[in-house]
Amino acid sequence: MTLVKKYILILCTGNSCRSQIAEGWMRHYVGELANVYSAGIETHGVNPRAIAIMKEAGIDISKHTSNHIDEYKEIPFDLMLTVCDHANENCPYFPSTATRFHHNFFDPSKVKGSEEEIHSAFSKTCEEIRAYCENFVKEQV
Repeated sequence: MTLVKKYILILCTGNSCRSQIAEGWMRHYVGELANVYSAGIETHGVNPRAIAIMKEAGIDISKHTSNHIDEYKEIPFDLMLTVCDHANENCPYFPSTATRFHHNFFDPSKVKGSEEEIHSAFSKTCEEIRAYCENFVKEQV
C-alpha cells in the first residue's frame, strides 16, 4: 500500500516569521505524512530571530527561503493555513481546492523593547504556533 502524502501550504504576509515558524513545526509533526510549504503575499526574507527561536526548540529553519504564493500555483494543496489576519483578508486569488484554515498569531517581529522583551515575544509566539501545529496534525493529517 502506497502512502498518499498531503500537501500543506502555510500563508502569511511576508513569509518571514510566523509562517516560517509554522512550517518548521508542521514539518516536525507531520514527518513523512505531508509535504509542507510556506509562502507570503509578499517576500521579506526569513527573520533571523525566527531562525534563532526555532534553533532553541531544536528545529533548524536556517535553510528556509521566503517564497511568494505565486511560486506554488501548480501544487495541488489539500490544506491551507493562514497565520495572520492580513494574509487571510488580502490573499490574492489562489486557484486551489484546499481546505482553508485560519489562525491569527501575534507578530513578534513588531515588538520594540529590550532584547529580553523581544526574545520573550518570539518565544511566546513560537510556543503558540507549536501547540497549534501539533493539534492541527492530530486533527487534519
